[in-house]
Amino acid sequence: MEITRTDRSRRDQIDFDNLGFGEVFSDHMLIMDYKDGEWGPPRIIPYGAIEVFPAMCSFHYGQMVFEGLKAFHTPMGAINIFRPQKYLDRMNRSCQRLCIPEVGFDLIMDGLKELVRLDQGWIPGKRGYSLYIRPFIFATDNFLGVKVSETYRLMIITSPVGAYYKEGINPVKLITPGEYIRAAKGGLGAAKTPANYAATLLPAEEAKKKGFTQVLWLDGIKRKYVEEVGTMNLFFYIGDKLITPPLEGTILPGVTRDSVIHLAKIWNIKVLERKISIDEIFKASKERKLKEAFGSGTAAVISPVGEIHHNKKRVIINKEKIGPLSQRLYDEITGIQYGEKPDPYGWCYLI
Repeated sequence: MEITRTDRSRRDQIDFDNLGFGEVFSDHMLIMDYKDGEWGPPRIIPYGAIEVFPAMCSFHYGQMVFEGLKAFHTPMGAINIFRPQKYLDRMNRSCQRLCIPEVGFDLIMDGLKELVRLDQGWIPGKRGYSLYIRPFIFATDNFLGVKVSETYRLMIITSPVGAYYKEGINPVKLITPGEYIRAAKGGLGAAKTPANYAATLLPAEEAKKKGFTQVLWLDGIKRKYVEEVGTMNLFFYIGDKLITPPLEGTILPGVTRDSVIHLAKIWNIKVLERKISIDEIFKASKERKLKEAFGSGTAAVISPVGEIHHNKKRVIINKEKIGPLSQRLYDEITGIQYGEKPDPYGWCYLI
């Protein structure tokens, strides 16, 4: 593998005790190019600007996908990448939807391991912090006209990060989107592609101006069934059941979502993947059956929901405090990620 090391690290310029999310980047990045029907070998170069042409088709037609996963230091001195097979499988499903060539797991992991090893000094040591890994693929043909590209570039950049939400593990406030929709069946809702997120920007900005953390998206047809938050899948603990919206092509199949479902079942909690309406949530709250609500995602892991607003009504959940199930899930998942707890599920990829 071709590796070009930076002449001068920027690491000593970074305050690793006060990291935001996705604001600083490690010294190196990985590049792979696709042409003539195959992916070429990975190469690693110093992080920096790349040169492309203004007519590059992904600028104009959005043929691109991305992923996000994390690496952690463990007490034994190893580096743990959490569930990379699951994340890269999802990236390949996104590639299928966007007509982008899939990438073999072994090929991309060979490069990713070298990149993480090279920049392991950028992995924060502070609990709650991690190295965020961002693979992305974009079409690189230069043309104006809607068609599938014949060439592509895969890149991986990494970023030492702290908490995604400023609230950290404290409960967030959500509001339904009013007139806006995020996705409908047959669209891009299940693909991790920039267009999927672009549609959420304006509603999210409007929500923030009103004092909310994020938008709680409802289905695009009946505008009544809960789907996801723009950056998280959602769970509702009602009575003795943990309920989460089903994967029907409109929401992202979250890896942390999958981890939560797996753990809850191991703990003998009844998990239902079914439609749940916003009215059902308000009704459960009124009947004092709604114990907890939380989001799950790579960036935040578990983010408790303390308040939901819908049509000028609101519901307060668990007195705006993190619930025992949310806390238990957060502790278990992060414990496995940091190598503090056993990993009986084979989720940790150690290097």
